[in-house]
Amino acid sequence: MAFKNIHPTAIVDPKAELADDVTVGAFSIIGPDVKIDSGTRVGSHVVINGHTSIGKKNEVFQFSSLGEAPQDKKYKDEPTKLEIGDHNTIREFCTFNRGTVQDKGVTKIGDHNWIMAYVHIAHDCHVHNHTILANNSSLAGHVDMFDHAILGGFTLVHQFCKIGQHVITAVGSVVFKDIPPYVTASGYDANPHGINAEGLKRRGFSTESITNIKRAYKTLYRQSLTLEEAKQVLTQEALNAPELDILVAFLNQSTRGIIR
Repeated sequence: MAFKNIHPTAIVDPKAELADDVTVGAFSIIGPDVKIDSGTRVGSHVVINGHTSIGKKNEVFQFSSLGEAPQDKKYKDEPTKLEIGDHNTIREFCTFNRGTVQDKGVTKIGDHNWIMAYVHIAHDCHVHNHTILANNSSLAGHVDMFDHAILGGFTLVHQFCKIGQHVITAVGSVVFKDIPPYVTASGYDANPHGINAEGLKRRGFSTESITNIKRAYKTLYRQSLTLEEAKQVLTQEALNAPELDILVAFLNQSTRGIIR
């Protein structure tokens, strides 16, 4: 089938599955195992390879590489995946690699993410929803980045780290441990610097909820408690402050330890 929205210089494998209204720009290459859903626009000079699925109404700008083999020496051409959801903006020169069989076998990008130029998302990462990755930020393998988190430009995240909900990092931060929800982090190594109060206000958090989150931050970082002691206190505080539930859950699931 000929698609009217595919530039004549683009190379689309006949086995690829593209919705009728998908747009593909000049000199882009779409591999045989790629699926692209309705309303998605692929710019010029984009390469989409491997078992890659892209959802609805995404915008992929020029010179990006999506679904290429992971940068992992253990990779032996297994049929792993890249899955991208809906309504994502993917700017110039981004590189998203598919997963490895040593982990989930899939790299996932959720919905409504704003991903700026030169961002790298490595194998087996899971970027959830409504996140922002500013220019040149990079996720090493196996990173989880949760809803509404923001990485400042040139932020580097070590493999297996978790970035909690509503986190924000400053430009040039280097993250070696997990960042709990709501925390502002910066530095090399990244350290906590209060909560992301302005971001919470913009997302409609009440004054009471923000006050509860500030109190929880002090419990976690200012009262000289061990992590286990802080978790016990926060578990009790969460009984009357449901916004702390995600903080407690995150701390219980942390495997690398949190930034201090």
